[in-house]
Amino acid sequence: MHSSLFSLAILSSLMLSLQSCGQQEASSQLILDEAATTRIDTLLRGMVQSGKLAGASAIVWEKGAERYFGAFGMADRDANIEMSRNTIARIYSMTKPITGVALMKLWEDGALKLDDLVEWYVPELAGLQVYTGVDSDGNITTEPQRRRMTIRDLTRNTAGFYNGGDDPGIGALWEKAGIRDFDKPLSDFGNQLARAPLFYQPGEKWIYGIAVDVEALIIERVSGKPFYEFVRETVLDPLGMNETRYVVPESDRNRFMAEYETDDNGMLQQRQQDPNSLNLTRRALTPGAYGLTSTLDDYLRFTRMLLNGGELDGVRILAPYTVRIISTSNLSDSVTDRSWLPGKGEVGFGINVAVRVRPPASAEENPGTVGEFFWDGAASTLFWVDPVNDLTAVLFVQLFPFDQIGLHHGFRRAVYGPYTPVE
Repeated sequence: MHSSLFSLAILSSLMLSLQSCGQQEASSQLILDEAATTRIDTLLRGMVQSGKLAGASAIVWEKGAERYFGAFGMADRDANIEMSRNTIARIYSMTKPITGVALMKLWEDGALKLDDLVEWYVPELAGLQVYTGVDSDGNITTEPQRRRMTIRDLTRNTAGFYNGGDDPGIGALWEKAGIRDFDKPLSDFGNQLARAPLFYQPGEKWIYGIAVDVEALIIERVSGKPFYEFVRETVLDPLGMNETRYVVPESDRNRFMAEYETDDNGMLQQRQQDPNSLNLTRRALTPGAYGLTSTLDDYLRFTRMLLNGGELDGVRILAPYTVRIISTSNLSDSVTDRSWLPGKGEVGFGINVAVRVRPPASAEENPGTVGEFFWDGAASTLFWVDPVNDLTAVLFVQLFPFDQIGLHHGFRRAVYGPYTPVE
């Protein structure tokens, strides 16, 4: 039997599904009309021409057909390579939803439950203490966990893990533990994490971080296969996502988008590629939280599968019931400390994705529809799935710091049109 918390989540998902179905009947008119496509073109072309972006590409699928595609500017200015449909981009944290789908494959098979304790699968983490600060002598102080973390905590970012910041005490411990070392395989990740305490009590805060890498480790141990092999066999290969991978082969480097950052003078400059990066050289680590590269069409196949309730072109990846669980918020209202998540809008969190639970409260908030689910990547990439309007969109750029130019808000507004307050 699943827990009462799980049952409540399922009830909520079914209610949301019924609500969405009713709304979808009332929204047969296309969102992506001529005015919308003009708005998207104007936005992306304008951001390239103004120097805010080197290049951008986007695709929108609505009601069973591609309604928009556009590519603007340069994939690599130094090499004089234009953006195109088959440009390869680093998707960073848009890796996380793929890992979530792989995890839920095991859930469907009955191999694990969301409220199982993490330590059942990663015993290295059993008995971890929780960081409370530094005493007058400079020693780390800790306390026991008030409750043990579950797989559900991993999927909604309430597990307790540190994710960097300005706390010198736990930050130094994490640095010493060598967490996120590309030369250490995923199989060693539990041992690395066990060298430092948790940052906060499980279930009490939303803090983004490496929890999805723990999901990947669990997938590896439960499936008995290397994580990436399992993901390829159960998600990527069945969907025909042949260009979604960690390492871009030499033969495809001419399609690999360069990364850009804004300097102190507001000017865009190209970031230097590290030849030993995860995407240019095969490394021991295959993280679940980040690291994949993809093309627009590849990632669109993934989002279309989710939009279709787990199936695409006759290939079923997940049951519709499972997709509803993924796209239903499991983040309790009692979790009020949510770091920067409120900046995404009126959202909760499901299985490795944010879920919109209320309409936008103002024109300044990111536009969206109740019931949509989405995520983005560190280089300012974005996707969302809107079941109410039978729509999904993918946006590729490679810009740091993360979207300081209002790109995501602008793109969403270009798709959905002017803000209309909900009465």
